[in-house]
Amino acid sequence: MRVFMKRWLTPMIAALLLVFTAVDGAWAQTKEEAARNAARQYNAKVLSVKTVQEGNRKVYVIKLLTRDGVVKTVRVTARDR
Repeated sequence: MRVFMKRWLTPMIAALLLVFTAVDGAWAQTKEEAARNAARQYNAKVLSVKTVQEGNRKVYVIKLLTRDGVVKTVRVTARDR
């Protein structure tokens, strides 16, 4: 039983660490970084960026103008420092 758990648990922990590292990198540190990443992801121009408090977390609300002329709103959770 212990050998089975060890074979199963080690890869699972490694996978979880990889996921949490990727998620952490997806969160923006600054408002400018969040806007730049959103514009790049949607191939759009940044119209505005504002910071709002949602419960106990800070969120950047980014308005983008896509190449098709569509205004898109993106929300990015800010990373705690």
